[in-house]
Amino acid sequence: MDASRLAPPARRVVLAEVRGGPVAVAECAAAVEDAAAGAVVTFGGVVRNHDAGRAVTEIEYVGHPSAGDVVAQVAADVADRFPVDAVAVVHRTGTLAVGDVALAAAVSAAHRAEAFAATAELVEEVKRRLPVWKRQVFPDGSHEWTGSA
Repeated sequence: MDASRLAPPARRVVLAEVRGGPVAVAECAAAVEDAAAGAVVTFGGVVRNHDAGRAVTEIEYVGHPSAGDVVAQVAADVADRFPVDAVAVVHRTGTLAVGDVALAAAVSAAHRAEAFAATAELVEEVKRRLPVWKRQVFPDGSHEWTGSA
């Protein structure tokens, strides 16, 4: 155990879901608040106006029915592998405009290095494992589907 701590890391998953409504980084940050945490690291994956040299006007995310279970498992795996106090992650589905948050995450831990490492792993694992597909819409009305988000 980290000698600076009064108790072992709680390793709680406080929020892990896929939802059709708005996603906010602040919601995840508030969910991971913990008196033992000296660091809270957040991430917001935001819809940008371009991809691969093409303008993008909107994105649609479509999730497999198992997506909620998968994001919960990813969060649990990260909480098990890192000495963190709390983990929160939400991925959005539906149609999103440029500037909307598609993925929000937050991790609290006693120290910043642990919180940064766990957050980075959380985001990468969600991107790698979550069964969500993305349809990008271009200014001329054409679109393309890409694999998992």
